[in-house]
Amino acid sequence: MIMRIFQVEVRPGKEAAFRRFFHDTAIPLMQATGGVEMLLPGAARDDSPRHFSFVMVWRDLDSLQAFVGEDIEAAHIDPAEAEMVARRTIRHYDLVAL
Repeated sequence: MIMRIFQVEVRPGKEAAFRRFFHDTAIPLMQATGGVEMLLPGAARDDSPRHFSFVMVWRDLDSLQAFVGEDIEAAHIDPAEAEMVARRTIRHYDLVAL
């Protein structure tokens, strides 16, 4: 399994709009995406109001590539999200069973 950590920093002044997008669009989209075995959405906190993240556990590389394309370092960007986000970070890890 592959753990994908996707973090965004929202543009100043876009926090409320992104919060709505995150809860109303992004989370339901990821919950409905085949191949996602676990989803941990992280909403902004008072001490970091412009930062949101997803920790996703994907079944396998094929599932992840079916969603983002051949280049797994690429972000899957919804058009509504593009103008709100200043920065994105994506990291991948092999999930270690406990």
